Order: sequence, then structure tokens, then C-alpha cells
Amino acid sequence: MTWSEMQPLLSEGCWDTLYMVGWSALIAVAVGTPLGVFLVLTDRGGLLQNTPVNKVVGFVVNVARSFPFLILLVALIPFTKMVVGTSLGAEAMVVPLAIGAIPFFARLVETAVREVDHGLVEAVQSMGGSTWTVVRKVLLPQSLPSLVSGITTTIIALIGYSAMAGTVGGGGLGALTISYGYQRFETDFMLVTVALLVVLVVLVQLAGDLVVSALARRGTGRAPTRLLRRPRGAEAEPVAS
Repeated sequence: MTWSEMQPLLSEGCWDTLYMVGWSALIAVAVGTPLGVFLVLTDRGGLLQNTPVNKVVGFVVNVARSFPFLILLVALIPFTKMVVGTSLGAEAMVVPLAIGAIPFFARLVETAVREVDHGLVEAVQSMGGSTWTVVRKVLLPQSLPSLVSGITTTIIALIGYSAMAGTVGGGGLGALTISYGYQRFETDFMLVTVALLVVLVVLVQLAGDLVVSALARRGTGRAPTRLLRRPRGAEAEPVAS
């Protein structure tokens, strides 16, 4: 196969892969972030401690994570058809990709949030901060570098998942690799698609590392006394002589 024949196929495959990975990553972050924070808050010693609820949600997350993606992909075909109307193509693959990534990212969020210094949480609580204030002012900002690292890891995993989705007509570079590289023995075409997948992974990792480094240089920590604003008109406490 010549390069002129490869180019339109590769362009379409790249866009399909980016479409699948982009939308599924957004859904995973949007759902996995509150889910991971919820697991921390309801755990023993958490601000919303509720052990039975925490165990049930944690069990569901663990079960969802235990499924190999290829099996999950096949098992979700009826659900995907119900949601999208078809089980083929890049749009359909967003459903299983997102469902597979949500529990994965939720555990990464949970790990990141647990690393936050509990002293900052106590400081905000002592100043009358609510649970939402603690989450918004302490847990998420302080864990931001780790969250970005988790997002990077999730996107890279989704790129690999999207390649596997090509085995069931999911589109993207994975489907091209199977259709042309494996079934038609177009070795050159297969090498090019694999190289493109590697480039995507490397670019995502570099971008994630740059963002984490920038956050680390800027520093995400703030003094506890500045986490809550002092009400207007409030006078400063006198300093003991």
C-alpha cells in the first residue's frame, strides 16, 4: 500500500481515536472525581463517615475494575446499542471506554486525595468550613498534581483500550491495524499505525509531566489561615504582649 493510499485512512483513524479517547476521558474525569472523593469522605475517619455505604460503593468499583476491557466491551454491547443506537463506530465505543475508565480513575482520585495533609482539613473545619468547603478549598487543590498525573495515566490507558475496541468494529487506529495489518498482511501499514499510537502516548505523557511540573513549581499549598476569607469588617485579634 502506497503512502497516498495510507494517508486518508490514517487521518480518519487518528481522528476516531482522538474522539473516542477525548470524550471517554472527559466522562471518566467528570464521574470519577466525585466518586473518588466520595470514597474518601465516607471512609472510616472521613468527614461523612458511613462504613456500609463506603463498602458497597467500593465493592462496585472493585468489581468494575476487575473486568478485562475486552470482556467488558462485549458484555456492554446491548447497553451500548440502547444508549447510542449501534455498537459499531467511534461514537459507540465511547460508552464502554468511559464505563471502563470511571472506576479506574476513581481509585486514582481516592489515592491522590488521601495524600492531602489532614492538618489542613482540621484547620478549615476549626474556622467553620463545611464539608463542601473542605473539598473545594483543600482536598482538590492540594491533590491537583496527583490528579493531573492520574488523568494522564487514564488517557494513556484509554488509548490502549481504544486499540482493543478495534477488534469489535470500534474504529480508530486499532481497527485499521487489525483490518489492514493483520487480516490483509499489510505489515508496513501496521507498523505505521503502531508508531502513531506510540507517538500519541508519548505526547500525552509529556504534556502531563509538563503540567505536573508547572503545578509543583507554583506550589499548590496555601497557609491554612488563607483557606477561608475573613468576613468583611472583622477586626484582627489583638496580639498578646
